[in-house]
Amino acid sequence: MGALDRHRERRQGDLPRVLVLGIGNILWADEGFGVRAVEEFHRRYRVPDHVTVLDGGTQGLYLVNFLQEHDRLLVFDAIDYGLEPGTMKIVRDDEVPKFTGAKKMSLHQTGFQEVLSAADLLAAYPETLALIGCQPLDLEDWGGPLTEPVRATLDRALDAALAILAEWGITVEPRVGEIEADDRLLANDIDFAAYERRIEA
Repeated sequence: MGALDRHRERRQGDLPRVLVLGIGNILWADEGFGVRAVEEFHRRYRVPDHVTVLDGGTQGLYLVNFLQEHDRLLVFDAIDYGLEPGTMKIVRDDEVPKFTGAKKMSLHQTGFQEVLSAADLLAAYPETLALIGCQPLDLEDWGGPLTEPVRATLDRALDAALAILAEWGITVEPRVGEIEADDRLLANDIDFAAYERRIEA
């Protein structure tokens, strides 16, 4: 189903389908920002049924399948803006490919610009797109955690996500208590808390 068909369906009464996506590689220090941000978002908040929260990791072009199923896209990612480490910058819509294609963060990760290009060819490009990016400090520390400047950006990134979703008419609910193990985005041994404890041990 093409983008026009999907949008026509929505105009007939469906709510816009929204994808909240984190991409990156947690094994390369700050490259894991996007995954850790979406993981923390999922840990803190419940979303309506028409919103999907996804750890995209390094799935590359496989993510096109998810873009085909959604109308709006909110992405967390580590982006080399050439700014001070830990700086958060939000870009939207047509500006997003300029930043996601500027520099690949990993040889093992298909640039998100290619994902967007493939979605465009398949008439599945999001009607609305927002990228919450964080300037990394260290991309060379194999197995290392997020650096302090990047980790300190997580709360602001989540606040920005809430504001963008609110613009789109989406209200999320704070979770009460700890998230159930079966409901976590990442398994126990690689989730944020367990991974950080392993590094510090």
